[in-house]
Amino acid sequence: MPREGLGNFGAEEEARDGGQEGLVTEMDVEESSPSSSPMSSPAGSSDSIDLNFLPFLKREPKSEPSSPELGPLPLPVSLTQTPPQQHAAAAAPATEASVPPPPATPDLSSASMMTPLQSLPPNPDEDSLLREYYRLARLYLSSAGSGAIVPTPAPEAAAPAVVQSGAGSVVKKRRPRSSELVRVSSLGVQDQIYFRDLVRRARITFECLRGLLLRDDERAESLGLAGAAGFGVARDRRRARADMRAAALMADHDLWLNRDRRIVGPMPGISVGDAFFFRMELCVLGLHGQVQAGIDYVSAGRSASGEPIATSIIVSGGYEDDDDHGDVLVYTGHGGRDPNLHKHCVDQKLEGGNLALERSMAYGIEIRVIRAVKSRRSPIGKVYFYDGLYKVVDYWLDRGKSGFGVYKYKMLRIEGQEPMGTVNYRAAEQLKVDVFAVRPTGYFSFDISMGRETLPVALYNDVDDDQDPLLFEYLTRPIFPTSAVQGKFAEGGGGGGCDCAEICSIGCNCAGRNGGEFAYNKTGTLLRGKPLVYECGPYCRCPPSCPNRVSQKGLQHRLEVFRSRETGWGVRSLDLIKAGTFICEFSGIVLTHQQSEVMAANGDCLVRPNRFPPRWLDWGDISDVYPDYVAPDHPVIPELNFAIDVSRARNVACYFSHSCSPNVFIQFVLFDHYNVSYPHLMIFAMENIPPLRELSIDYGMVDEWTGQLTM
Repeated sequence: MPREGLGNFGAEEEARDGGQEGLVTEMDVEESSPSSSPMSSPAGSSDSIDLNFLPFLKREPKSEPSSPELGPLPLPVSLTQTPPQQHAAAAAPATEASVPPPPATPDLSSASMMTPLQSLPPNPDEDSLLREYYRLARLYLSSAGSGAIVPTPAPEAAAPAVVQSGAGSVVKKRRPRSSELVRVSSLGVQDQIYFRDLVRRARITFECLRGLLLRDDERAESLGLAGAAGFGVARDRRRARADMRAAALMADHDLWLNRDRRIVGPMPGISVGDAFFFRMELCVLGLHGQVQAGIDYVSAGRSASGEPIATSIIVSGGYEDDDDHGDVLVYTGHGGRDPNLHKHCVDQKLEGGNLALERSMAYGIEIRVIRAVKSRRSPIGKVYFYDGLYKVVDYWLDRGKSGFGVYKYKMLRIEGQEPMGTVNYRAAEQLKVDVFAVRPTGYFSFDISMGRETLPVALYNDVDDDQDPLLFEYLTRPIFPTSAVQGKFAEGGGGGGCDCAEICSIGCNCAGRNGGEFAYNKTGTLLRGKPLVYECGPYCRCPPSCPNRVSQKGLQHRLEVFRSRETGWGVRSLDLIKAGTFICEFSGIVLTHQQSEVMAANGDCLVRPNRFPPRWLDWGDISDVYPDYVAPDHPVIPELNFAIDVSRARNVACYFSHSCSPNVFIQFVLFDHYNVSYPHLMIFAMENIPPLRELSIDYGMVDEWTGQLTM
């Protein structure tokens, strides 16, 4: 079945000017060989890059305003460093004429390197400060059990580092960003899935690193320390944001995608409408290579044609001369702005990014457009949506609102693409306010749960007259067999819940059940998947506000069951869902193994939990950055032999469509009983899911019961 989220990689190529010959290389991919498609990074690059002066973090004119919640954007800092490793992160598929070397196997035995605080000035007392920090950190971690995913190495065990002369900072050699322009076309379905998974892997690594670094910051703050362990390196949290540190870690290990080719046009593995919370994530994926600059381009000195070429822009809405009407965009060039007043004070010049946009118009080069919109669900107060490809059709020098000359570029969106993420976002927000203004017809119910869920679940069908979801009883929680949740299983065999009078902390009984650490951060985001997560429940004394009570609170997003021509019934959200957050539970009538065998013989629709692939292993996996990372194997969970009967009673989760490249995953959770053989099936987001995008799950062994769920 066609799946949402594979992206729009099949946009037809238009005829180019003769002057474009040799400027952009077109690369094709055979559908039959996705495994041979990726191009590995060039090995043995001799270029040296100081993280403090990263070319891909280079400040340019037309910079974004700093986030008011977080203050000015700090300089990036280098964290745990290892010798450069080749990674299978592909920038573009290979051609017969240019076949790259196969990706090398990462050196898992290489020693990790520790880096001093790069962003701090030289301090004669730095060594004593670090020694004292590590002494306190080891003391804390030893008392907290196995709370730290990455142990803190002793300073004396650090490998030699390269010191920049006269700067007192450690320099990490990195491969520079390539200036070679390529366009990817002819991606088959398997290639699309392959690159989508490749991008998802990079995004999971980035988000999980960021979450774990924030957790370390919180622990350091609880100790009264200014720095955080940061995976082996102490640093000042006020100088280095977690997203910057996560991106620096990935850069150290050569995990930034599309570094060996500069992609023109659509990016393999990235769909129109994808949502991002951090500019650094755009850089990690190669979607936009500038942390603060609004125009990403190849400079004239590095371009094969000797002319600058633009590839992407960011529209933040913070520039007074921009005129954005969605499909038609008048974009203001860079330069001439006062950095403090954010107003033009001199005339702009046709150079740099301005000239690059003009040259892209002359060569007919598509421009990727990313828009930023305000959002309360974002950690920084705004979210970036990839809105697809545009072409510059005109440019001129105009008198701006500040009275100075500004260059303006008229851009038209290329037809035939998926709907823009910003358009879907605004439509979803309007649906929550005035549904009939957006969809006057098509709703059969505004809440199929009949008030049982914390938020209503709508039923929408503009395809036919099918109202099948209204025929089932709605269950917010599964109904377990009495023998499975009572007696010795009710209070944990006498162990009971925690005795925390206030919010739980490391060392309480529930933390011990989870292997010495809690599964969630203070905002309720899953830090890393586990075989089983114990949440505080009715046998615990902690209050409902305890951060270890997440999935038991029910829906936190407005979901909608809708009729689809491709997948039958599907589910989408009216809210932006952040990666790692809880969505809903898989509910029905739970049957024992013997009962399920009888019901299966009758042809009833049964969901078997043991068929769901363990995709929770991916969430929190930082082995690409830390080779010694060990996946959680505690708490231990036995083979699950029960089944969930959804033929008579079910909930919204039963309408999730199947996908072999899903955007959600199953995490087993216990909170209201302690029988590990009968956990709850909680569904979490594997990536940032924009509004109105279909939710998909991997059911594992796909057979007739999967079809019954989606028909």
